[in-house]
Amino acid sequence: MRYLVAVALLSLPAAARAAEYDVVVYGGTAGGAMAAVQAARMGKTVVLVEPGAHIGGLTSGGLGWTDSGDKRVIGGLARAFYQRVKKHYDAPEAWTHQKREGYPFYRKDEDAMWTFEPKVAEQILRDFLKEAKVEVVFGQRLDRAKGVALDGKRITSLSTEGGKTFAGKMFIDATYEGDLMAAAGVSFAVGREPNSRYDEALNGVARKWNQHTHRFTAKVDPYVKPGDPKSGLLFGIDADPLPADGEGDKRVQAYCFRMCMTDVPENRVPFEKPQDFDEAKYELLFRNFEAGDLRVPIKPDRMPNGKTDTNNNFAVSTDFIGQNYKYPEAGYAEREKIVAAHLSYQKGLMWALQNHRRVPQKVRDQFAKWGLAKDEFTDTGHWPHQIYVREARRMVADYVVTEQDCRRRRDTPMSVGMGSYNMDSHNCCRYVTADGFVQNEGDVQVSPGGPYRISYKSIVPQTGECPNLFVPVCLSCSHIAYGSVRMEPVFMVLGQSAATAACLAIDTKVDAQKLDYDALRKRLLADGQVLESAAPPSAGAVDPKKLAGVVVDDADAERTGFETVSSTIGPFVGFGYRHDGNADRGKQTAKFVPDLPAAGKYEVRVAYSANANRASNAAVTVTHAGGATEKTVDQKKKPPIDGLWVSLGTFEFAKGKGGSVTITNVGADGYVILDAVQFVPVK
Repeated sequence: MRYLVAVALLSLPAAARAAEYDVVVYGGTAGGAMAAVQAARMGKTVVLVEPGAHIGGLTSGGLGWTDSGDKRVIGGLARAFYQRVKKHYDAPEAWTHQKREGYPFYRKDEDAMWTFEPKVAEQILRDFLKEAKVEVVFGQRLDRAKGVALDGKRITSLSTEGGKTFAGKMFIDATYEGDLMAAAGVSFAVGREPNSRYDEALNGVARKWNQHTHRFTAKVDPYVKPGDPKSGLLFGIDADPLPADGEGDKRVQAYCFRMCMTDVPENRVPFEKPQDFDEAKYELLFRNFEAGDLRVPIKPDRMPNGKTDTNNNFAVSTDFIGQNYKYPEAGYAEREKIVAAHLSYQKGLMWALQNHRRVPQKVRDQFAKWGLAKDEFTDTGHWPHQIYVREARRMVADYVVTEQDCRRRRDTPMSVGMGSYNMDSHNCCRYVTADGFVQNEGDVQVSPGGPYRISYKSIVPQTGECPNLFVPVCLSCSHIAYGSVRMEPVFMVLGQSAATAACLAIDTKVDAQKLDYDALRKRLLADGQVLESAAPPSAGAVDPKKLAGVVVDDADAERTGFETVSSTIGPFVGFGYRHDGNADRGKQTAKFVPDLPAAGKYEVRVAYSANANRASNAAVTVTHAGGATEKTVDQKKKPPIDGLWVSLGTFEFAKGKGGSVTITNVGADGYVILDAVQFVPVK
């Protein structure tokens, strides 16, 4: 029988035969590229199947400003990538549009560099693949109707719309959308879970957390005819009611294109008005300006050679809020329409910011110097080849990474890499507030307070589902935990770890779910992966768990502003402290709310790291059972208690969360530091 089958296969036309590999990687993201390279380095036959024409996903698609958190936990091939970036820019000939000495993020004495041009990133990734002799097949999109052949729950091959079939022993889905995972029948989630599902505080609907810059600070009327609800809502405002804060829904955080702009005249392509420009789509932008918010709504972080990685910023910007809900599970045709709508919107936004009569002249003048980089994305009209899919499907495995892992409140098992970036969700919708104005919802930016482990169990399907699939990009996470995990360096780390596991599973002939973790760990460490914190708290750090009473760290405070995290000057509580950047006076505030175990008197202490550049008059308000008491703290002076704490006094508090300490930078004459607040019971 085996002979007859072999004869039958040989008789098939060449186009219908399956090419056979040890490892098939679907998706040429940076994570997919590193997975393919690792499999090849471990001696396995491997193919990287990319639906499009480029390698690198967002890493080569405009996201040159590496959102990484603590860079010391980026190891293995991921770190090697950033080391090659540095090597590239060490060469004088790499600097074509500016002098190396004039670029503020080039450090001669560092081994890696974390900002880069898109075309440089793609070339480095292609070099990795070429050196490892990885076969790369472009322009082959999974046939989602009949493209996955299964033997029980095991994938035997995937087929593409282009008529190619790739058979393998192990498969890796490295796409941002999780199409292969879904086609294999693996469980997944889309949208936001309620906080109650995984015992979280930051998941679900998040009106109260939206206190950062990505919100309306002016009162903007939401109706087509101002003041008239019967006239209907303006474009982009969701008519469906939002659930209560903390409840789940199917909304997805917004997408955009991370533009590579430049202000170098000889390399600048002007922004053009799109043919389908529709003023109604920008009415909120115009009204927001007219209401007095004159901030230029983009964030152009500087890349080498006079270029940028331009991201969303403020109330109305490049995020096309609410227009991507169907994208994760949509068919290809519908996805293409969604991407086209995003591109049209962003083109129109850029043109309007430079040219529209309702944009204040001051803003137009500030934006006039910018255009797209002529020498980037030359085959896609200088716009990125990849839309920023911040989140789509997320696998639901035996282990779901949650806020508890990010905050290190539970012992995460079987580490295959580390994350450390903020739990960061962009806005998910626009709605009408109770007082009749428009507001954004969904923006959450909370630091985990340091590096945390990511479990092997979160990159393999749950027991009883596909036994030969690894999912290092759409891995098993809650919505808010994915907001931290979803960083490009982490995807590279997890891609390498997934490929290592796939190769070991082949060698030992076991299912992905049954792989010997000790053997995997040994190989990962040998290849330079960082599985435990390589960045322990500095010598000046104080463990909050060892302190008396109730301690609320800066990572747990409710904040507006205070975005900059530092650990330069000790001592401090936890992994570091925050400060206001000595800017935006009166606009930055933090509220520390304890959960007190009993009513009674508590001494309230505030921690800060002293320095001469600190504020001598940091404003602090203690809200207690007897009312509110205002204080000022001289943060230039060394704190008198253990060099860390200053006492604000003793106050009466009710049991629970009724009390608080609020710190602001109102009228501050220097940097205002946020570290921790301690509530010590007094007998």
